[in-house]
Amino acid sequence: MTSASVPVAKGKSPVSSKTKRTSSGKLQRNIEIFILSAPAIIIFCFFVILPIILGAYYGFYKWKGYGSPQKTGQFVGLQNYITALSDPNFQAAILHTFEIVIGSLVIQAPLAILFALLLNQKFKGRALIRTLIFVPYVVSEVIVGTGWSLLLQKTGAINEILGKFGIAGPDWLADPKIAMWTLLLLISWKYIGFAVILMLAGMQSIPEELYEAARVDGAGFWQMQKSITLPLLAPTLRIWVFLSMIGSLQLFDLVYIVWGKYVSTTAGVSTMATYMVREGRDAGNYGYGSAVALIIFIISLVIALVYQRLVLNRDLDGALTEQKQAKKRAAKRAKESQRRAVAVNNEVK
Repeated sequence: MTSASVPVAKGKSPVSSKTKRTSSGKLQRNIEIFILSAPAIIIFCFFVILPIILGAYYGFYKWKGYGSPQKTGQFVGLQNYITALSDPNFQAAILHTFEIVIGSLVIQAPLAILFALLLNQKFKGRALIRTLIFVPYVVSEVIVGTGWSLLLQKTGAINEILGKFGIAGPDWLADPKIAMWTLLLLISWKYIGFAVILMLAGMQSIPEELYEAARVDGAGFWQMQKSITLPLLAPTLRIWVFLSMIGSLQLFDLVYIVWGKYVSTTAGVSTMATYMVREGRDAGNYGYGSAVALIIFIISLVIALVYQRLVLNRDLDGALTEQKQAKKRAAKRAKESQRRAVAVNNEVK
């Protein structure tokens, strides 16, 4: 008995048509993404990537900053980078910068959380206090630096007020034992408003039902903050820590305005950025300044990547789309199945 042949319809199969439609949809989506992101990518490459490349290139020359480095400068290779890394003043500036990074976090984080907890409560005048605490952040660094430099002089207003109470005011700006604490207080006064606003935004995104359930269970105010607010505020806190660290690594304006390019070194508050400007632009050695700028960029980039890898990845994992999460779970299951299969084979052997 012969089997009857089944006629096959000519033309495209449904599977191939569906595959082609999917491919054309993906291609169209990729083209749209490219068109929409191309202007931003071009601007980023022109204003960020290109200056970094040129800075690294200029760092190989002893150059005055005018004309072509090949014509008006002298090629010195890696000498600028070696000189910068072996300079005790630059090493001290790196140490001061990391002191500012750590000091800013230690001072601002507890104060910002406490202020945010206070301003998250309902009381009269809350909007006014929120505005006042954010005002220093929006004021220009030039105005802040000029005002505080006048107030903190040896014969300034603050020491005059202390003198009326019989207290001999210290030299807030020139004394190496006090200058760093003065700088940390100025930074905290200037930027704590930004931290408070971030913490407030994070607190207001916490569902109120969690606090109501905790009250029903008999939890007190501080117990609720410890068990609910701080754990749920952790993503916001991690983002603020990242922004604060990057800003402190690039700190320049307040130090340069309040202390100047020479007093900052003797007072022990010089930063990597002030060293770069003093030894680069002000000294007329733009090649050396470019080398220092590249070193600062590499230090900041390494810290940012390490922080993202060790700290921010947990927040990025939580922001994955459902499709990516499904793929991640499938890969995890496949890996677990492979591990079990290997274990069974070992037992059989």
